[in-house]
Amino acid sequence: MHNAQIEIANKHIRRVTYLSVAVNLLLAVLKIAVGFIAHSMSLVADGIHSFSDLVTDAAVLLGVYIGSKEADDEHPYGHGRFETFATIFIAAVLIVVGGIMIQRAGVSIGKSMGGEGVICQANILVLLAAGLSVLCKEGLYWITKSAAVRWHSTTLYANAWHHRSDSLSSVAVILGFVSLKLGYAYGDQVATIAVGLLIILVGIRVLSKCIEELSEGAVDSATVEQIRTIVGSETRIRQWHKLRTRNVGREVFLDMHILVDPALNIRQAHEIAESLETALHEQIPRPVNITVHIEPDEPELRK
Repeated sequence: MHNAQIEIANKHIRRVTYLSVAVNLLLAVLKIAVGFIAHSMSLVADGIHSFSDLVTDAAVLLGVYIGSKEADDEHPYGHGRFETFATIFIAAVLIVVGGIMIQRAGVSIGKSMGGEGVICQANILVLLAAGLSVLCKEGLYWITKSAAVRWHSTTLYANAWHHRSDSLSSVAVILGFVSLKLGYAYGDQVATIAVGLLIILVGIRVLSKCIEELSEGAVDSATVEQIRTIVGSETRIRQWHKLRTRNVGREVFLDMHILVDPALNIRQAHEIAESLETALHEQIPRPVNITVHIEPDEPELRK
């Protein structure tokens, strides 16, 4: 991908993330304030979760900044792995935050059963704050996910799920509110535990994707099929084999062997490889790093 294309992608990613920062800051302050007023542990926890989103927003911006740097002597394959590391950080934050929320809710239930602590009251402010959070965070989820898919950013995709987990946590707060209205005194704490479990599951899901990338897993099947179609459309390539792919941040690394007419000179064979690389760059909507090994079309080289 050319530098201009990379900068366009980065510009959109930063714009979406700055929007996320503004919304998360406002929601965090609102939910924590209302949570303390209404003695709602789940809403306070939800507000803390929104503050944690600010940390992951910062991780997105830093990962994109470093990951977009050009290759150098120390990193000849580029800096794309830094975006993967940023994604791992986001996943770890999700898991830790979810665990803390479950632990605190469990302690609160124990204290309440022992006659300590304050039982949350079904305050209408809790319902309003949580409802506003669901609307805002679901909106952020879809905006961020759309940008992540468009620019093939795993870091942005992880942050989108962080928004979705915040939305789900607010839904849990609403469910806790309803349970209190129905007379179940510990509904707020149970909702907090549900929130924590949801967040942990999302974190594990994101982390598994990172592990797959770091273990040199192939790119998604749709991209592989697109590569096969592009190679097959080049009529001067008689056969091809040993296609290998992997992800490095937003970039696809691929290498392959192509068989061409043995009568071609070096320049002509090189032109075929160049034409193939150009087609891959133009038709695959991701940064692509390509290595093509040219072989003469002879029986012993066919696979």
